[in-house]
Parts: sequence; C-alpha cells; structure tokens
Amino acid sequence: MRSEKGIVAAAEPEAAKVGRDILSAGGNAIDAAVAVGFALAVTYPAAGNLGGGGFLVGSIGREKETSETPQENLSSVALDFREVAPLQSTSDMYVKAKESSSLLGHLASGVPGSVDGLLHALDSWGSMSRDQVLAPAIRLAKDGFPMTQRTHSMLARKSTMNAMLKYRASADLFYPGGKPVPTGTLFKQPDLARTLDLIRQKGREGFYSGDVADHLALEMKRGGGLISLKDLKEYRSVERTPIKFPTSDGFAISMPPPSSGGICLAQISSLLEGYPFSTTEAGSARHLHLLAEAMRRSFADRNQFLGDPDFVDCQTQLLLSTDHLNKLRSSISEDVATPSSNFTSSPQGVKESEQTTHYSIVDPAGNGVAVTTTLNGSFGSKVVVPGTGFLLNNEMDDFTTRPGVPNLFGLIEGELNGIAPGKRPLSSMSPTVWHYSDGSVRGVLGTPGGPTIITNVFQVLFALDRLGLSPELAVSMPKMHHQCLPDQIYVEQGHSESVLQQLKALKHKIVTRSNIGDFQLITHLNSRGWTGISDPRGGGASF
Repeated sequence: MRSEKGIVAAAEPEAAKVGRDILSAGGNAIDAAVAVGFALAVTYPAAGNLGGGGFLVGSIGREKETSETPQENLSSVALDFREVAPLQSTSDMYVKAKESSSLLGHLASGVPGSVDGLLHALDSWGSMSRDQVLAPAIRLAKDGFPMTQRTHSMLARKSTMNAMLKYRASADLFYPGGKPVPTGTLFKQPDLARTLDLIRQKGREGFYSGDVADHLALEMKRGGGLISLKDLKEYRSVERTPIKFPTSDGFAISMPPPSSGGICLAQISSLLEGYPFSTTEAGSARHLHLLAEAMRRSFADRNQFLGDPDFVDCQTQLLLSTDHLNKLRSSISEDVATPSSNFTSSPQGVKESEQTTHYSIVDPAGNGVAVTTTLNGSFGSKVVVPGTGFLLNNEMDDFTTRPGVPNLFGLIEGELNGIAPGKRPLSSMSPTVWHYSDGSVRGVLGTPGGPTIITNVFQVLFALDRLGLSPELAVSMPKMHHQCLPDQIYVEQGHSESVLQQLKALKHKIVTRSNIGDFQLITHLNSRGWTGISDPRGGGASF
C-alpha cells in the first residue's frame, strides 16, 4: 500500500479498515490507534483485547501538514499500559499451584491495562470523542463480521479447543455446539458489544467499576483468581520517557522498561556501529554472525538487569553508556562465536509468549504511532468473563513464576522479574518510531513474537537504514534470533544452506524454527510518499 496521506498497517484487515476510516474522517494517528485497538478486541480475539495490556510509542503533536521545523511540533511519547500483578499476589504463588496455573485459568491473569491505556491516549493526545472511536468496534461486535480463516484455525487447534472448552463462557462464545465457529460465519458478540458501549458511555469507569468490574471480580472468586475490585479501581497506565538511539542519518525511539525493547535495540545498534555493510551482504554469514553476537550480549544484559522500573533499578545509564558498550563491542570476534557463558554464569533466560499483535499508523499530518498489545498466550488464559464477552490475559507467566524452574518455553527468568503486588512483568514488546535527522517521522515499526520482537524489529530497521533494502524485502526476508540463552541461533527457513554451514564453522549452533513475527511497517519513500507493509507471514493488511 502506497499513499501520500496516512496509512494503517495491522494484523487483521477489518481493524485496519477501521483505522483508515478514522483517518479519512479527520482523526489523527492517536484517534486511529485507539479505534484500531478496540476493533482488534472484536476481530482478532487471539491477541487483540480488552483484558490484556500493551505499549504505545508515538511522535505526535501536528494538527495539520506544515512546513514548520518538525522538532518544534512533534513530541515523543511512550505509554505503558502493561498488566500488573494483583494486590494479593505473592512471589511464590505458583510454586505450590498446578504447573499450568500461570498459563491457564483465572490465577494466570494480571490486572488488565488495555482499556485504561487506550482511553488515556485518547484523552491526552486524541482529537475525537469516545463515541466516534468506539462506534466501529461496537458495530462489529453487535452486527458481526465473517469469522476469519486465521481465527478459526487457531480455535480448531486441539490444545486450544481442549483448554477453552473447560470454561463455559469461552465455550459458548467460540464453540457453539462444541465446535469452533466456522470460517465465514457471521460472528456476533453481544456481550462484548455491551461492554464496549459501557466504555463509550462512561469511559474507564465503564470497565474498571460498575457492572463489568463486578462480573470480573465475581468470576475471579468463582475460579480462584486474585483480581479484585480494588485492583481494578487502582489500575493506571503510566507515561514514560522513550528510549532514543541514533540511526545512520536520524534516530529512533522505542519503549523503555518494563519493556526491554528500547534498551536492547539501542545496544544492538551501537554494537554494530563501525562494521561496514553493503546491500549485497544481506543474509550473508558475516551479517548473521555479527547480528547474533550483538544480540547475545544485549540479551545477557536484559536477563541480568531489567524489570519494572518502579520496583527495580534497571541501570539504564550503565547499559547505554559508551564505556559499557565499547567493552561489549571489543569482545566481538568476526572469526568465531563467543560462548554465552562468557557473559552470564546463571541459567536465566527470556520467557514470553509469541502470540501478540502490533499495528502501525501514520496520519496525513505526519504523526506516527506504534502500538503493541497482547493477552500473552493465544487467547490468553482462555477465560471469557461471563456477561462481558472479553478474554482475560495470562500475563502472570511473564514473571519469574517458579525460580529455577523452566517455563513453558524451556526458559528461566531472573529474580528482578519476580512477582510482587502491583508490579509489571518484563516485556519484549518494542513499538518503534524511526525519524529523519530533522525530527520528522520516517517509519513506524513493530511485530509480535515474544523475545523475537526485539531482534525482528532491529533486523527490519537495520535492513532499511544500513543495508538499503526495500521495505518489502526488509519485512519478508528470512529472520534469525539469538537471545543469549539457550546459546543458539534460531533461523527461519529460507536461509541458504551454505550460509548456515559457514555459521556452524564459526561455532554457532543452528536451530531451524517456524515463522518469526507478523511485522507491520510504514515507512516514508521520499517523493513516493508512505508505503505500508503487512507481513506476508500473517493475515493482516495496510490501508
């Protein structure tokens, strides 16, 4: 999709159309972002949500196209609407519980942040009313839309079906007659429409108090969860200062802790400074080796230092200091892989589900907004709150749930990410906005993918900025991932066998895996205006 005006790129076409229509009606990028966020809760239930959380990064402030100095009318914002641990949480709450309790069922859920975050963004930086931005989502929930093949396939997975059929409201909504809603069936969600309408009428009070809150708290008591009316009443999203780092002819901003994305992106970018690359080296053994070495070192720091900044000292200044980065860079060899054991003596690793969603928006005035949002696992905890129509997250599994014990993904987290009441779990979500040197927006980037979010966002940005690849190729080319532990490079299919053999000769362990991410990119192509790319790996669209 190319346009001289605004563009929306999202993982689900109906929601992307909602954003397009908001821009066409005169809304700004924040208005469109809020409308898309609520629409995704209807049309993409595996990851879009009212019962989860996420992050928003934006460069906003322009009310119209202008020739004024961009720096004077664009502000960088980062909004944290990550879920928080309920007030009754304890650090060892999962040690004696069932092994699956941090992933499945009521005890897996943190206090939802999405509704507060979207409404906070609208109130702070939007130009439209709640009525305007919520109307499309309410219509989609009330009148229905054709069930997509993608969602049907997810619902039909045996593990998902077996889990969701355990919960009556989930079964009634998604499995009428005991089978997943068929592709193409008009899928109506009247309970969700009522919840959305209460939010439209009352704002955050329509979700965090009153009937919806009562339904949620009652279901928590019935199912053994911990979220209380007090948890809901006290939840607030937080405005934070974005992480800013230089690119070859400009800069990028991304999310600070409790996201590890911004710091890791800044570190990886810095560690690769001084290494020349040409377009022809894209996908070469040298390219992938140096990427892996930079990623390895950054993820070692992530595992050791990062967590919720309101609870732990993330030592951001140290991690981004010239001395620290020079020391890490000097340890990189172009001739051999460095064992991860050189950077960590513990088995701590990254844990995070890959079932997330991202959308990117640029409006006609040049404001750019990146939003990544999640329930954590696909369909979250699998629990639909009766009478409300929305799924709850299973975000508590992003904490260190059982110290020293591998999680579902075979990974172990550090003590800084331990559970505490009111604490936000560490995340890899990395919504990012790329700028020209004059401060105007050049691109909006993001993807789902758990810990691969960071490395995927970096690879696309690096391909555009340093390798000079086209937006289409930057998104579609095979990706790789290294997260320090386990000490191995994950590669998508599509890398040449000769390159993989060369990497093995450099002492890398290679593991082939399924698709990485579902990237949503918007970037500026000078005289050709904006182009939007929705990853061919997924089922999204750009308009």
